[in-house]
Amino acid sequence: MNANTVKILALGDITGVSACEKVCRCLNKIKSEYGIDFTVANGENAASHNGLDRSTAELLLGGGIDVLTSGNHIFQKREMLTYIDENPYIIRPANYPSGTPGKGSFIFESFGLRILVMNVLGTTYIEPLSCPFEAVEKMLCENDGQYDISILDVHAEATSEKLALANYFDGKIDIIYGTHTHVQTSDTRFFPKGTAYLTDLGMCGPIDSILGVDVSKVIEKFRTHLPVRFETPEGECEMNGAVFTYDRKLRKCTGIELVRRNIG
Repeated sequence: MNANTVKILALGDITGVSACEKVCRCLNKIKSEYGIDFTVANGENAASHNGLDRSTAELLLGGGIDVLTSGNHIFQKREMLTYIDENPYIIRPANYPSGTPGKGSFIFESFGLRILVMNVLGTTYIEPLSCPFEAVEKMLCENDGQYDISILDVHAEATSEKLALANYFDGKIDIIYGTHTHVQTSDTRFFPKGTAYLTDLGMCGPIDSILGVDVSKVIEKFRTHLPVRFETPEGECEMNGAVFTYDRKLRKCTGIELVRRNIG
């Protein structure tokens, strides 16, 4: 770690077991190249046929990812209903109903810094959960004074909802980015009060696909409107995400760099 800056790598939705393996194989090289101090990734599509399970979670966390966020597919694999409480490095959207297994935030401590990672699910065109604004406000209140850097993963369909959350929490959260749509956006920006923002990190998954799904299966679904079993194709993968630079003296983010590369 540079004495004055912290480099944070945020990776978009990791899609499929093959992508998990390829991300882990190249992650140390990429972290060294950018001087990364902390890595967070969305893992809700990492297991076969969506969701996250113990084996893929342990592969990713053992491969250099520090914290895994998630989204609407987090409980696709039933084992996650118990495993998520065993592993604090995996968080789920905070606006799930009270009593849902897991937590919506986690404070990662490293290099003398406390990094608060939060996760919420959008409610427009997606699961009808409780208000994400209220969920974020609650997490900030509960963790007040216990963290140095704050990060929010907004797993949402609607661009407007992501932007609304970013505007509302401008100056209250250091880094806000979106996941879920699997398409990296190019709208990196700093809001007036200092929050660093990106609408969607993109996807870590197969290049020759439609959002990580076999092209023929998606076309079949659109053409027939009949049930189709989606499959994640093999082949070359790309990594999408962003590197956020946090200045420890200024106590704010000062840089955002998009990451998009072929990882074989």
